[in-house]
Amino acid sequence: MTIHYTKDHEYIRIEGDIGTVGITDYAQAQLGDVVFVDLPSVGKSVAKGAEAAVVESVKAASEIYAPVSGDVVEINAKLPDAPGTVNEDPSGTGWFLKLKIQDKAELDSLMSEGQYQDYLKTLG
Repeated sequence: MTIHYTKDHEYIRIEGDIGTVGITDYAQAQLGDVVFVDLPSVGKSVAKGAEAAVVESVKAASEIYAPVSGDVVEINAKLPDAPGTVNEDPSGTGWFLKLKIQDKAELDSLMSEGQYQDYLKTLG
């Protein structure tokens, strides 16, 4: 299992040709308490960098962008009723959607965990 990160604080956890997409702990901390999650429908195709979901917190609404292009094969059906899960366990049970990856080469433009941690240090 490999995890890649975007500069918009999404992660994608790769297992075979499926990627689980969510937001990082840093992102949920910046958002504050999540009160609403809008997920795509299963079967929807999303392009890398396009809006894949929306998360609303007490502070703001934010788009969740697709780290890579793919087709939505599963959504976290528990999130609409329990959006706070995003705050409680962003990299675990607080995931948003799973994509069947169209082009694994797109992963090459994403950051490794070490690169992402270095990137966070620049945000001070």
